[in-house]
Amino acid sequence: MDTVKKKRNPIAIAFLVILAIFGGLQLFSKPLEGKPVTGKIEAPKEVISILENLCFSCHSNQQNLSWYDKLAPVSWTVNKDIRRAREVLNFSEWEKLSPAEHQGNMYAILNMMQSGKMPLHEYTLLHPSAKITPKDIEIIKKYTLSLSSVNLAAQHKNEPHPASSPPFAAPAKFPVSPNGVQYTPDFKNWKVISMSTLFDKSIRVIYGNDIAVKAVETENFHPWPDGSIVVKSVWKQEELPNGEIRPGKFINAQFMVKDTHQYKDTEGWGFAKFSGDDLHPTGKTASFAKESCIACHRQLAEKTGYLFDVPMKVNTQRLIQNLQKK
Repeated sequence: MDTVKKKRNPIAIAFLVILAIFGGLQLFSKPLEGKPVTGKIEAPKEVISILENLCFSCHSNQQNLSWYDKLAPVSWTVNKDIRRAREVLNFSEWEKLSPAEHQGNMYAILNMMQSGKMPLHEYTLLHPSAKITPKDIEIIKKYTLSLSSVNLAAQHKNEPHPASSPPFAAPAKFPVSPNGVQYTPDFKNWKVISMSTLFDKSIRVIYGNDIAVKAVETENFHPWPDGSIVVKSVWKQEELPNGEIRPGKFINAQFMVKDTHQYKDTEGWGFAKFSGDDLHPTGKTASFAKESCIACHRQLAEKTGYLFDVPMKVNTQRLIQNLQKK
């Protein structure tokens, strides 16, 4: 009997130590700060039900957390993710958005769902009920399309094709974003580093200056070198009678300029968006990107230096080796 007790004592002591450490961690676990619901999204019940199940736990002020989400050290990661998610989109503050922003956010949500980026994989592992289904996507898709006053497909067919559309002409004096990023038409002569499209039937061509192109070719973009400039030019798709798809009406040009010292609050990137034929810049103050752009890039593009649409030809093994050298 004495021998058995001696063998059990170390195990019991270890268990008590672990229990004490775990209990001590709870003293440093602070609950997520509560915020009021100032405006709810108005949508059909089935849409609300899907969003509440898949999105609200992180993207709203109405958290429905499991008991294990509230225990340290798990709670530290959960609270951090929720704060970031609220920065990107908060359904509890929906009234702050314009109708155009409502529609834009729903298109973004649909694209994230269709691409499998949302809900996050690590979230669904712990919350299996939050896994998205094809039926969920169809419901969200139907609702998103209904937000447009004119059905997108019909509108697309009725618009004149590029041959009869006036070409986009930039204004003589080029605008400057509130944070100092200036529009330059020279990007059209830069190398195309990637292309993408979204459910909103847009064509997105991504250009890079010489510094950015070299960073891509050498897979040295974590971090991207100062002086890198990447421009995403967005056009509406136009379909010709023969079925050919080509760029139609110009929508906007999105600039990202890397300057570690000037843009410290946004991971070293200066963001700018110039929209319409007059290239009017987005944002009212220099901090607009801190309040909008970077939150999404931090959430979904941290592994590629906060830049979306990095070419898929990147050699993952070499990238890992480069990161290990730093």
